[in-house]
Formats: sequence, structure tokens, C-alpha cells
Amino acid sequence: MTETSGNRATMRVWITAGLMLLAAVTVVARAVNLQVMETEFLQSQGEARYLREVSIPTVRGSILDRNGEPLAVSTPVESVWAHPGELLQAADHIPMLAGLLEADAEDMERRLTQRANREFVWLRRQINPDLAERIRELEIPGVFLQREYRRFYPTGEVSAQVLGFTNIDDVGQEGLELAYNDWLQGQPGAKRVIKDRFGRVVQNVELIREASPGRDLQLTIDRRLQYLAFRDLKATVMEYGARSGSVVVLDVDSGEILAMVNYPSYNPNANTRIPSDGLRNRALTDVLEPGSVMKPFAVAAAMEAGIAHRDMVLDTSPGVLHVSGHDIRDVRDYGELTVEQVLTKSSNVGVVQLALSMDARHLWSMYSRFGFGSVSGTGFPGESAGVLRDYERWRKLEQATLAYGYGLSVTPLQLARAMAAIADEGRLRQPTFIADANNPPHSVLDPNLANQLAGMLETVTGPEGTGQGARVEGYRVAGKTGTSRKATAGGYGDRYVASFAGFAPVSDPELVAAVVINDPSGEAYYGGQVAAPLFSDVMAAGLRLFNVPPDDPGMLLARVEGSHD
Repeated sequence: MTETSGNRATMRVWITAGLMLLAAVTVVARAVNLQVMETEFLQSQGEARYLREVSIPTVRGSILDRNGEPLAVSTPVESVWAHPGELLQAADHIPMLAGLLEADAEDMERRLTQRANREFVWLRRQINPDLAERIRELEIPGVFLQREYRRFYPTGEVSAQVLGFTNIDDVGQEGLELAYNDWLQGQPGAKRVIKDRFGRVVQNVELIREASPGRDLQLTIDRRLQYLAFRDLKATVMEYGARSGSVVVLDVDSGEILAMVNYPSYNPNANTRIPSDGLRNRALTDVLEPGSVMKPFAVAAAMEAGIAHRDMVLDTSPGVLHVSGHDIRDVRDYGELTVEQVLTKSSNVGVVQLALSMDARHLWSMYSRFGFGSVSGTGFPGESAGVLRDYERWRKLEQATLAYGYGLSVTPLQLARAMAAIADEGRLRQPTFIADANNPPHSVLDPNLANQLAGMLETVTGPEGTGQGARVEGYRVAGKTGTSRKATAGGYGDRYVASFAGFAPVSDPELVAAVVINDPSGEAYYGGQVAAPLFSDVMAAGLRLFNVPPDDPGMLLARVEGSHD
């Protein structure tokens, strides 16, 4: 080998060694730079791949009855979601996952493909715990579980229209759930966490916002009475083949709503479409022409105006009265009746004579003062004000028919509220669903007149009255029956609304109830036949549950079949 060749070989060795040394120095320098100078950057990049901001679910407040018994509660459940890109890379797991979730595998894969650019897609909300655990054990890439809450209603259809329901996100949609959603809902929290590739939280990084749980809502409803009233209402509606029915029970001294039931109803716990026929809280939203239940207020107006008194005699013969070309009839010729007997027998002719003898403005004022034509103020979504036309627009015939409950529309709650004012010596209160609400009364009728009216209404449930079926053994009961024809396109047909509103015990009224049965079929359709016995059952249950002492221990229950109006 020549000297020149040896020098070239040595040079190549040194060059190669130098390049290797430079590469090593470069690698070391880069490592030092990354580990020392850019630590925060690398950490942020790593966390960005596994760091997630997650919601901290908060429980919705419970709805409780007056005794603290649950009417609506939220229970924790798991929901399944997916990262579409990650799950599609493990597409062989999709058929198994779809089978567990009772879904179509092809449809699931199609949905994931359409949303492949997203990081979050719900697969199934609110599954049972056993299924959630099976999915967790599979550790399918891109499939995760998230804690949520599901609303549960222990009373089911019994309180459905009052409580309403929430959607799948636990937001109130109907009833008190909607009206008090802000109170019940609370505020979810948020935090940053590091998750592993299976979506499991391995480290809490930062609390962004603490969760604020919803507040409980205590109602005036008594769950026991609510159940008993619903049971008896359902039985009555089915017995008489009626289209629907409602019952409202109030506390006379406070205006608290102790029970409010409707039938048909629905089960808010069922994962099925809610039928529109059972969704409405008919006691608040549906109106009716009340019929003879309005007669006490017309009589009160006449007595207040000084044109009538309890023992004044009216001649109702021959049982028909001609007004503006129309005949107003009684069920028979009652002859001479006192004003008290006009209520006892429910004489249309007698009460129309009183109504036409007073100024229209005064009759309107009496109805308006008792709350007819205006919302009661419960705050319930969709509550109806009913209809009470201004007296300046009344014709003579309209003034006459208003005296026995035609030409205006009211809700069952309005009937109960107005009857409670008679029972409470002329003091009207705003009905309330909320326990411990400030609910001062205001006077709408002289106490002496209200007490006289209460005594007159007691005769309605006596031996000569139309409401004998409303009696409650051991208690003095006052009230008024009502039977009204339903309006049709061509006038009034052969369909009816049967009603009864009253209170007990008369000596010291505690409870008031209004019963409405819509469109009973068959020969029995009078308020005294259909609604009064239901009132008796509900009132008896309420008096027993609230430990109200009897005020007529010697009275034995003797319902008389066939009483009318």
C-alpha cells in the first residue's frame, strides 16, 4: 500500500468518526433540550392526547309530598358514548356492542362513519347497571361510559299530570317539573382529567367548576289522599263509561292543594310515547260549563243585594219560565219554594227569578270576586282562566242562564276554590302546591252571609236535597250538585258533565272538594248520581287521614239512589 492510499484511509476513518461523534452530540443535545428546556411543551402535548374536560353530573332535587314522602327522585345511571374514529378502527367489535345495546350493527357503523370527524357520539342513554358493567368489562376501544341521572316517579300515573316529567337530560318538560325547573335542576360541575386509552380516568388534573345540586321541592299534596282519590276517580270513570274526570281537594284554612287527580292518566316511568289524552292536568287546564254548581253564588248575589233572604218564598209554578223566547225548566213543578229550597231542590226557575231581579253588574261582580274568569295563581303551566264575559255584553237570556251555570266556563280548581271561600266565612285564598307558602286571604263575602249560605248548602245533602249521595257518615256535609249539557256545533246535545263541590264538616270546615265527571254514558248522568258518591268517598278518606273529629256522630250514611242535578 502506498503512503497516499494510507492517508486516504485514515482520513475516511476520521471523517466517519467525526460524523458519528457529531450525530451523538446532536442526539444528546436534542435530548437535553427536550428534557430540560422544553419539558412543559412536551408535557402539554402528551396531556393534550389524554387530557379531557368532563362534566360533573349533579343530582336534580327531589319532589316531596307534605309529609316528606318522595314523589319524584333522580337515580344514578350509566350512558354509553363513543369516539367514532377510535371505535371504527376496532370495527370488529361493533356487532357485539350493537347486540348488547339491542341496536342494528349496520346502522350503528353507518352513524359512526357519518360522524367520524367528531369526538363524541351517544350510543345509548341511561342503561341498567348490569349492562353497563358488561360493556365496561369488554374494554372496547373508543367506547366509554358516563354517569347521568334518571328521573323516577314512585306514584306513577297517580300524580303524573301534577308533577309532569323531565326529558332524557333531566330538564323539566311539563307540570311542576317545568314550573320549578330552575329550583330543582342545579348546576353541573366541570373538571379536567387524564384518561387512559380505554377512557378510564387515571388522574384528576384541575377542578374548573364545582357541581351545585338541585334543591328539593316540598308540596302540599298528601300522597295517601292522592292515591285514594285517584283510585276512586278511576273506578267511577270506568263504572259510568265516562270520557274523563277530575278531583280537587283543598285545605279550607290555608288554600293548600291536598290532592289533584285526573283520569285518564299516564305512567311517566314508562319509556313510551305519552298519550295526549292523558297528558293534560284537566283540573287546571280544561274548562266546563258548570251547571247548577253556580247557583249558590247567584243566590249569594241576590241576598247581598237585599232582594232576597233565606226564607223568602218564590212561586216556581208551573215549573217553566219563558225568557226571551226560550223556556227554562225544572225537572218538575216544585210550586212555592223558599230561597233555601231553591238550592235544596236545585230549581232553575227559582234562581233565574232571583238573577233577573238584580242588576247584571252585581251578578258579574259576585262571580268575579269568587275567582271565576281569572287564573287562580298556582303558577302551574297552562292553567286556564275560564270565561266570564263582561256584564255590559250580557243579554237578558244570558243573565238568566248564567244563574244556573251556562254561558261561562270554569275549571274544577276554580269550583273548589270558590266553595272553600264559602266554607271559610267569605275569605278567598290563592290555591297553592308549595308547602309553607305565604297565602293570605281576602274577603269576598260578608261572614254572616257566607255562614247562612253554608247552612243552606247543607240542606242539599239532606233528605230533600239533590246531593244525598255526598253524605259522609258521622259528618255534616254541605255542597251543590251540577249537571250540564255539553255544547255541540248545533247547540246542546245529549252529552253531560256531572259535578259536585262541597265541604265538611259544616260546624268547622276543614276540607273542600270538587268532583267533575265528563261525559258519563248510559242513563245515569246527573251530578247527584255520578259525582256526589265519588265526593263522599274522597271526602271520607280525607277526613279520616287528617284526623278530623266527627261533628254529627249520630248520623248514619244512607245514600239515596236516583237523586238528580
